[in-house]
Amino acid sequence: MTDALIPNGINDSGGNLSYFRKGCNPLAQTGRSKLQKERAVLNQQIIKQMRIRAGAENLLKATSNNKVKEMVLLELSYVNSDLQLLMGQLEALNSSVDVYQNTQETINIPLIALGLKETKEVDFSTPFKDFIMDHYNEDSKKFEDEIADLMDLREACRTPSRSAAGVELLEKYYNHLPMIENRFFSPTRQTGIFFTWYDSFTGVPVCQQNLSLEKASILFNMAALFSQIGTRCNRQTTAGLEDAISSFQKAAGILNYLKETFTHTPSYDMSPAMLSMLIRLILAQAQECLFEKFVLPGTQNKFNAMIKVAQEAAKVAEVYDQVHQCMIQTQLKDNVPLFWSTMTQVKTNHYISMAHYFVAVALLDHQLGPRDDEDHQEKTLSQVYDQFPEGWTPLGVLKQTELRERLGKAHIRKATVGHEEALRIFDMCPNLNNHDVLREILKTSHHHSLDKYSEFENEEEFTDYMEAPNVLSKTERKAEMEIPSTSKVKVKDFFHRLGPLTVFSAKQHWTPPRTMRICQEDRDLGFTLKGGAPVQVVSLDPLSVAARDGLKEGDYIVAVGETECKWMGVSEVMRLLKDVDEEGVDIQVVSMMETNTSMPAKSATFSGNLPKTYSMICLAHDDEDKNPKARKVTKKSSFLSWGLKNKMKSTSTISLPTADYSGGFPWNKHLPSFPSSSAYNSESLF
Repeated sequence: MTDALIPNGINDSGGNLSYFRKGCNPLAQTGRSKLQKERAVLNQQIIKQMRIRAGAENLLKATSNNKVKEMVLLELSYVNSDLQLLMGQLEALNSSVDVYQNTQETINIPLIALGLKETKEVDFSTPFKDFIMDHYNEDSKKFEDEIADLMDLREACRTPSRSAAGVELLEKYYNHLPMIENRFFSPTRQTGIFFTWYDSFTGVPVCQQNLSLEKASILFNMAALFSQIGTRCNRQTTAGLEDAISSFQKAAGILNYLKETFTHTPSYDMSPAMLSMLIRLILAQAQECLFEKFVLPGTQNKFNAMIKVAQEAAKVAEVYDQVHQCMIQTQLKDNVPLFWSTMTQVKTNHYISMAHYFVAVALLDHQLGPRDDEDHQEKTLSQVYDQFPEGWTPLGVLKQTELRERLGKAHIRKATVGHEEALRIFDMCPNLNNHDVLREILKTSHHHSLDKYSEFENEEEFTDYMEAPNVLSKTERKAEMEIPSTSKVKVKDFFHRLGPLTVFSAKQHWTPPRTMRICQEDRDLGFTLKGGAPVQVVSLDPLSVAARDGLKEGDYIVAVGETECKWMGVSEVMRLLKDVDEEGVDIQVVSMMETNTSMPAKSATFSGNLPKTYSMICLAHDDEDKNPKARKVTKKSSFLSWGLKNKMKSTSTISLPTADYSGGFPWNKHLPSFPSSSAYNSESLF
C-alpha cells in the first residue's frame, strides 16, 4: 500500500497533532493493498459459506424426512468443498512473500511477513450516544464530533502505512482503548457493539462485545506491521540489516506480550501454540539477518574466520529447524501454510550445508604453518564438534595432512548432499516455484560445494564412507525479543468533557444532575469542599439553605452558575463561590448510585483446535444489521471442522483479562491476574 499519510481535516482531540493520521489509501493499486483486498474478499466468502453450513446443520437436526436429510448432506458436502478451496486460496495469500520484500533488485533469500488481520467496520454512534444520555445524563449531540473522530481513527487503523507512522497510528488507537473501555463498557450493561475480526490463517470470524479481542487484534497487527517493515528493509546495507533485525525483534516482543497477557483468545491465529510458533519464526529471521550482517563486509580466507562463519551458519540452521519442528505439531500443521513449513526446511538444509562447506574450506585450504598460532587453531577446532571421531584429536587433525583432508572431504560431501536436499524440497513445493532468486541462491551454493569437492577428488577414495561430525552452533549475537519501550504517542481522552475518568466512568453510576441555589449566611455557605477534580461536599450543615434545598454530603459539584467545574479543584471552585451575593447562585451536583453485581460471561471453548463460539453472533446477523443486540443468540455445536484432519479435543478456557491502563503500552507493568469466567456477562462470546 502507499505510505502516504493524508490529513482528514478533523481536529484531533486525542493527540498532539492538528489532524488524524489517516491510514493508507485503500484504493491504491499496490501489491500489498491488492493482497489485503483479496484477503477481505475471501473473508466475506468464508463467512457466507459458514452461514450456509450453519443453516444446513440446523435443518439436518430439525427434520426427520430422510429425503430432506439426503439433500442437506449433499449440500453440506458442497459447502465443505467450497470452504476447503477458500482456505487454500487464503493459504496462497499467506505464501505471497514477494510483495513484502524490498522493492530494489536484491539477491537475498526472501523472508516471511505476517499478514494484517481484517476487521469489519464498527459504528459507535448510536450505542455511545445512548450511553452518554442514560449513564452520564449529558446531551449526546454535543459529543458527535468526538465519536466521529474515534470512528475515523479506527477506520484508519484498518489500512496502516508500512512504516513507523503506521505503527504509531496503531499505538495511538491501542492507547485510546483503555479509556474507551472505562468510559462506555459497563460490567452491568451490554453496549450492543460487536467487534468482528477475521483469523489471518483460517479466515474464520471472531466476534465479541468487549474490547479484549479489539486490543489483542491491534497488538497482532502491530507485530505483523513490524514484520512487514523488517522484510522490506534493504539487506544489502548494514543500516538496512540493523533496521530489519530491530523490526523483527520488536515484532517478537509484541507477540510474546500478547501471548502472556491475552492467554485465551478465541481466535486461532492468537492461540498460545500459534503465537509461540510465530515468535520462533520471526526470531529465526532476525538471526538470519544477523548472519547476513556478519558476512556482509566479506570473510577473510583464514582458518579461524572460516570456522566462525560456519558456526554462525549452523546457528541459523538450528533456529530454523526448531521453527519447522514447531510448525509440524499436530495442533498447527493443518493450518500453517505449506509454503512456510517448506521454506523453513529449505533454509535449515541450506544453512547447515553452508556450515559444513565453510568447515571444509578451513580444513582443506589452510594447512597449519610455522607462523600460525597452533594453540589458537587447536582451541578453535576443538569447539567445532561435540565429539571428535574416535581416536582423533584437534591437534592431530591440524598437523596430519591426511586426516585434515579426509575430514574436510567428509564435510564437503555433507554440504553437497545438504544443498541437493534443499533443492529437492524447493522443487516439491508449488508455491516456491516462482521464487527464482531463492532457486538461484540454492543452485549457486550447490555448485560451490561441487567445485570444492572436485578439487580434491580422487578415484581411489570412493570407499571412504566417513561421516562428517555435526557442526556446533555458536553466535556472537543472538536474536532476542525486544520489548518496546513505553509508547511515545501521547493521547488525550476523546471524551475529556465528561469529566475525570477516575470518577466519571462506566463502572460508577450517577444520578441526574440536580440544580439548587446556595446563599451565604453570615459569610458561610454551610458546607466545605474536599478532593481534587471534581470537588465533593463534606461537613454539610443540615440547617443551611443548601441542605434545605436538597444538597447532601458526598455530592459532587459539576457546575457553578454557567461554569462547568468537573475538572476544577477546591481552590478554583471556592474562587467561584466566594463572591456569592445575597441572591445566591445555582449549582449542579450529582450523587453516586449503588452499582449492581457484574453479570457472568461464558468462556470460549476450543474444539478441534478451533474455537466453536465464533458462529454465535457472526452468523446471527447480516453485515447490514445495525442492531445486533435485539437478536436472540442460541449456542450451536461446533461446525468449524472445515473437513480438516484435526482431532476433536475440547479444552475449557477463560475470558481475556481486561487491563486498565491510562495510556501508553503497559510493557513494563505487572500483568493483571486472570478472573474466573463467571465474572463476566453471560452473553459475552468468551
